[in-house]
Amino acid sequence: MAEGPKPLRPMGIELPTGNDPVSIRKRIEAMEHLLERSFTIPGTKYPVGLDSIVGLVPVIGDVVTAAMGAYIVWEARNLGIPKWKLWRMAGNIAFDSAVGAVPLVGDAFDLVFRSNTRNLRIVKKHLDKHHPHTMVIDQ
Repeated sequence: MAEGPKPLRPMGIELPTGNDPVSIRKRIEAMEHLLERSFTIPGTKYPVGLDSIVGLVPVIGDVVTAAMGAYIVWEARNLGIPKWKLWRMAGNIAFDSAVGAVPLVGDAFDLVFRSNTRNLRIVKKHLDKHHPHTMVIDQ
């Protein structure tokens, strides 16, 4: 018997490789988690991710995190999200990258403005409306 595509397991997280809405949702959620909430600042309960940490490296850090955020937009395009929502998502990333490029102020801004979380929210609203079978109850 032929088996379907096997899920990827980077860092112990199972990522499906399919093009169906459920697989795309899981990949987008994993990328958002990596970029925005993958670590906790010691002594606090405040979550940070690679966006805040890699953003400390001048110029290169902001370019890398913008490219990783663009992956979320690309996956959203694969879902058939309307162009105006894709432009809004791209605007979130551009704004985050532009302000994040300012020394010191941008680093503090990266801790507060979570463009990838905003973009995930846009994708979830679209999926919940157009693909309700992908809905997951958050705990």
